[in-house]
Amino acid sequence: MILVTGAGGKTGQAVVRALIGQEEPVRALVRRQEQVMDLQSLGASDAVVADLLDGAEVARAMDGVRAVYLVAPNVHPDETRIGVIAIAAGRKATVERFVYHSVLHPQTREMPHHWQKLGVEEMLLESGLNFTILQPAAYMQNLLPLWDTVVSEGVYRVPYGEAGALSLVDLEDVAEAASKVLTDPGHGDAIYELAGPEPLSPAEIARVLSRSLEFEVRAESISLKSWTEQARAVGMSDYSVDALVRMFRYYDRSGLRGSPRVLEWLLERSPTTLSEFVDRTQRSRAR
Repeated sequence: MILVTGAGGKTGQAVVRALIGQEEPVRALVRRQEQVMDLQSLGASDAVVADLLDGAEVARAMDGVRAVYLVAPNVHPDETRIGVIAIAAGRKATVERFVYHSVLHPQTREMPHHWQKLGVEEMLLESGLNFTILQPAAYMQNLLPLWDTVVSEGVYRVPYGEAGALSLVDLEDVAEAASKVLTDPGHGDAIYELAGPEPLSPAEIARVLSRSLEFEVRAESISLKSWTEQARAVGMSDYSVDALVRMFRYYDRSGLRGSPRVLEWLLERSPTTLSEFVDRTQRSRAR
């Protein structure tokens, strides 16, 4: 049995689907009771409701599992403490493999949610667990909330400028890689950077969208003030707003670039290109 935490989110669900595709039994840890049926419908053998900040609940969720895939809630203010609790539970349960879903360039202290993940990585190095750390780039799926605006207005609108080139990676590729390191031998004591085929600026992303959608899409930068107002209007927490604003400022200066070579090796194929992802999204939305 493999435990996947954060299984109600897009990353957790993708990893659950990939493992089930390999006929691996999965225990899905979710935060809310209403998510249980969703994971069971995906094929999870078991689904448990637990708070990742509650050591007793996490320990119960790990009971009887051979491997753990730790995904913390997105931009969580207590991710370091979540890591402390999960690692302690993993050691107590003597899990055979512990895989941590980190982030590309966690050593970037200007982005606090990246920096927290680096702290968890450091604890894993000292834990004695058979660990693997995955460091994925920003997902291609982050374009999906912008899709309607792209289609209706022909605008790809983001809160950073042309310097913000990102090595976007397909979440489905990340999930496939995760399922391999969870099930195949030889991935212990490893840290893997998972990045897409090439770094793309907003203008380059707009050009890919234009070619695939067959109408002109232009990139447009919105102010951080406008983005912040929108984020607060939908109830985003102060920590999340601050962390993401700092991330966008970093993107504006430096982007977030990584090499695709490790992901290519893990997948035994070329990682998905943005053009392939957009074409796939188009087909799924046309059904």
